[in-house]
Amino acid sequence: MRVVVQNDKSRACGVPRTASGSSPGTRVRGGLAVLLVAALASACAQDTSEVRGAPGRQPAQAPPAHAPDTYASKLRAAQAARVAAAKRWNLKEVPLAAPPPPATKPEITAREGFEVDGQEDLPPVFTTVPTEEKVVFLTIDDGAEKDPAFLRMMSELKIPYTVFLTDDEIKDDYGYFEKMQARGVTLNNHTLSHPYLPGLSYTQQKHEICGMQDVMEKRYGKRPALFRPPFGNYNQDTLRAAASCGIKYAPIWNEEVYVDHWEYREWDRDIHPGDIVLTHFRGRNDWDGTMTDMVRRFLDRITGQGYAVARLEDYL
Repeated sequence: MRVVVQNDKSRACGVPRTASGSSPGTRVRGGLAVLLVAALASACAQDTSEVRGAPGRQPAQAPPAHAPDTYASKLRAAQAARVAAAKRWNLKEVPLAAPPPPATKPEITAREGFEVDGQEDLPPVFTTVPTEEKVVFLTIDDGAEKDPAFLRMMSELKIPYTVFLTDDEIKDDYGYFEKMQARGVTLNNHTLSHPYLPGLSYTQQKHEICGMQDVMEKRYGKRPALFRPPFGNYNQDTLRAAASCGIKYAPIWNEEVYVDHWEYREWDRDIHPGDIVLTHFRGRNDWDGTMTDMVRRFLDRITGQGYAVARLEDYL
């Protein structure tokens, strides 16, 4: 006995039946026909998810119908948390969320006025990242103040920032910056002792920079790619030494924020898309306020002008 059956389940389930119970193109003999038709009917009933293109049906791999609602709920919850955090830290407005990082990183070159001879092969020195997005980058230097409230504030508000550490300022409590690193903050090089680098020989500068690379690797498991010269002062030997230690970029800054005022490098005394903003780990011993007071001033200013804080490393 020979039986010829169509193998496509969607066709077998969807085609009309003949009066004898067999499908067109199916030839059966004797009682086997009844068994065959029953088996096909059972398979259709159990496998309708593979029918494609049926009106009103989701594709077989479509997400559950409630998935968009779940995603929207998460977004609402995240925004509610930001609103609550902004209120808890006494901000005037809820900080704006930064746009996604650029798929193609901007080309970073030495800024005009900050070049040195032969710098084309050395880490570029720059104060602003080329971007049209209304974002700025918060960077914090040295590590003298170790305020637990600052860690909580930045985590609750989800504000990214980049730090440049000096060993003389952090060696009394390396663990504070371990907590910071665990929150996703990138820790970078600001020399061993914060000297005026152009006043040192090449060998001395290399000791300051490469020595701090060694500290960072030992304490935090990674040799940084970013280095900031103390006071923003450098010469060709500084950049040569930095390159020999594995440094790729030497960002400085365009504005500096304190607890009670801002200082500007540009004549227009304003912030611009892509500006790098400097501040320091300072407290009441140096300021008339705390790190959280400084952050509040910073965020109120940039949010009021429609800017968000982005992560510097995402643009490099």
